Amino acid sequence: MTTNPRSPTTRPTENRFQLFCNESLSLVEMVIYAALGLILALAAIFALFTACQALWQGLAAGASSKTVVEVIDRLLVVLLLVEILHTVRISIRSHTLVTEPFLVVGLIATIRRMLVITLDAANLTSAAKWPNDGQAKLRASMLELGLLGAIVIVLVISIHILRKSQSPYEEQETKRSEGSGSSSPASATLAGDSNLGR
Repeated sequence: MTTNPRSPTTRPTENRFQLFCNESLSLVEMVIYAALGLILALAAIFALFTACQALWQGLAAGASSKTVVEVIDRLLVVLLLVEILHTVRISIRSHTLVTEPFLVVGLIATIRRMLVITLDAANLTSAAKWPNDGQAKLRASMLELGLLGAIVIVLVISIHILRKSQSPYEEQETKRSEGSGSSSPASATLAGDSNLGR
């Protein structure tokens, strides 16, 4: 005699098993997110320390444009790590994948690359490197710089469209997940009206 898997006697066991699997996987996910957040936080602190160290060494040896660009480059790395850490924090609190932080990370990385190209292009115009292949490398750098500028424009427009396309309910959920405090009764009423309208 076989037992019907859809019979009421087997459903409680299946429900308990599904609940146990869900809670176990959720716990593993939280542990991985916590470890990732800790590593990102330590990496951001280390990058900030190296930026301060480079600034101190540049001031001691006489600050130059190269020192300023290097410090800004390392600070942008800190911003990248902090933005990724912010994304991890939102994922831990709301269990949702937010698109905007990834666009911001791409924007910061593009600007960082533009700074590196600008510094390299300034070195290519020196008298020692220009007669060899400085002109060809400068042309390639300018082409890459133009493409990166177009990427920056696309990312900024994407972030603007993404923010404008959020409904009042999604904005309220985003603020709640970011820990900005409880929403006002007026915003809650607006969210409720929007859900009724749907």
